Amino acid sequence: MTLRAERVSRSAGGRLILDGVDLALRPGRTTGVLGPNGSGKSTLLRLLAGILSPAHGVVTLDGRPIGELPRRAVARRVAVVEQQADTQVELTVTDVVRLGRVPHRRPWAPASAADERAVRTALAQAGLTGHAERAWHTLSGGERQRVQIARALAQEPRELLLDEPTNHLDIQHQLDLLALVAALPLTTVVALHDLNLAAMYCDDLLVLRQGRVVARGTPGDVLTEDLIAHVYRVRADVTASGPGGRPHIRFLGTLPPA
Repeated sequence: MTLRAERVSRSAGGRLILDGVDLALRPGRTTGVLGPNGSGKSTLLRLLAGILSPAHGVVTLDGRPIGELPRRAVARRVAVVEQQADTQVELTVTDVVRLGRVPHRRPWAPASAADERAVRTALAQAGLTGHAERAWHTLSGGERQRVQIARALAQEPRELLLDEPTNHLDIQHQLDLLALVAALPLTTVVALHDLNLAAMYCDDLLVLRQGRVVARGTPGDVLTEDLIAHVYRVRADVTASGPGGRPHIRFLGTLPPA
């Protein structure tokens, strides 16, 4: 068992952000959450992480409501990578990754040998061993995102949630980062804007429009010309020419508002 959202709804400022969303994650798979700006992607990830509480419905972790579980217990299981992170404190890459061990340590307790092993392993998984002593403020955007993933991996989670991790990255870093994420032996949810990246790296997709689920399934089942026109108001040509026969989308222009 893993994370599950059952008929979750959430409002903000008098506006309904999510409306009766269901999501049952499949262990060990990468699920992409798609939708236009304002469709509820980030809100859904925060509900799954237990950062927000649903107004209606429930999020469960191993069958138990996540809001009833101790926050430290949830943090040991579920790691979150936000869109961007920054700090004014002078930290090295290793310092940032060590923050992932906080849920496993008592307050003010020094790092244990197990903590340091987890940090070294996370740095290696993210390809950052050679950057361990670099200062955070000297890193590029792509390197900072890798450090945030390493911090999340140092938590030794079973579930990893990433909110638009490719924002502001160049194409090479987008591909490198998502290849890293897809190869991890974790149950992963990633909110994305780029449909072709979602088709390349996700096993399953959930598509939101105005806070409601409009499609779910494999990339080949979900990413159709009709769905792209309905959700994004864009004309597209979809062919099975991506890696492994996955769909590839060529955008042809916008459609008038519905």
